[in-house]
Amino acid sequence: MTTRTANNTDYYTLNNGEKIPAVGFGTWKATKKEGAHTAVKIALQTGYRHVDTAVMYDNEEEVGRGIKESGIPREEIFVTTKLWNTDHKQVSKAFDSSLQRLGLDYVDLYIMHWPLPLDPKTEKPYEDWNYIDTYKEMQKLVESKKVKSIGISNCNIEQTKKILDDKDITIKPVVNQVEAHPLLPQLELFDFLKQNDIALEAYSPLGSDNSPLFKDDTIIGISQKYNVHLAQVLVSWAVQRGSIVLPKSVTESRIISNLKTFKLREDDFATLNNLSKEVGPVRTNDPDWFDFGKD
Repeated sequence: MTTRTANNTDYYTLNNGEKIPAVGFGTWKATKKEGAHTAVKIALQTGYRHVDTAVMYDNEEEVGRGIKESGIPREEIFVTTKLWNTDHKQVSKAFDSSLQRLGLDYVDLYIMHWPLPLDPKTEKPYEDWNYIDTYKEMQKLVESKKVKSIGISNCNIEQTKKILDDKDITIKPVVNQVEAHPLLPQLELFDFLKQNDIALEAYSPLGSDNSPLFKDDTIIGISQKYNVHLAQVLVSWAVQRGSIVLPKSVTESRIISNLKTFKLREDDFATLNNLSKEVGPVRTNDPDWFDFGKD
C-alpha cells in the first residue's frame, strides 16, 4: 500500500490497484432526523471524496440522496457500504438492496460488517455457515462488476488469517475496518495487515459519544500546541501512521475541519502512539453479542 503526504486529497493505493481517499466521511449514527443527506452533501462539496455507510446504519437512502445532490460526479466519489450479520446467506440479494437504496450502479467497496453470520429468524449463529463462506460469496460481486473491491471489518489477526489461508479465496480483502485511535491503536493487527498488504481502516477515530479521547490531557495538550481542534489531531495521527480514517460529524464546521489534516512533530506522533500503554486500551464500541478475542 502506497501513500502520499497528508492533506485533504490524500489517497492510498489498495492491494488491487484501486485508490481510496485517506480521509472518508463516516455516517454511523447519522440519521434522517439528524440530516444525514445534508451532511453528506456538505462533506462532498467541502472536498471529501470518500463516503462510508452500511445497511445497519439505516441511512443508505439518505447517503445516496446526499451524493446525488452534491453535484460531484459519481466517478470521483469512493462509496462503501456493508453486509449485515443476518444477510450472510443472501449476499447478492442484500447487496442489490443496498445498491437500490443508494441509487447507484455500483459501489467501490463492499465490506462484511462483522464475521458473525446470524440466522435472521433466531439471530443466533448458523451451524452450517461461517464468515469464510460469506466472503466466498462476496467474491462473486467483484466478478459481476457491481463492486470494485471487497473487505472485512471487526476481524482480529486469527480471523483474517483464515481468510488469507483459504485456497478457494482468490480475492484478498483490501481493508479491515476496525475501531482505532490513540487509546486503541491496534498495533499488532496494524502490523499484521501491513505485512499482508491490507489497509487498516479506522472507524470511531474520535471515540464515541462523550468520548474519553476528548478528555485526555495529553491529546488536549497537543491540540492546544498546534491550535487545532482535538478531532484534527486524531484524524492527522491516523493518516500519518498510514491508516484510512472515517471521522463523522453532522456539524458543518466540524465536517470541514476534520478534513484539514497536518503533520505532527515526531515527538508528538510518538507520544500518541504510546498513549494506550500509559492508560490502557479503551474500546468505545464493544457490543455484548460479539467477542473480539485477541486484537
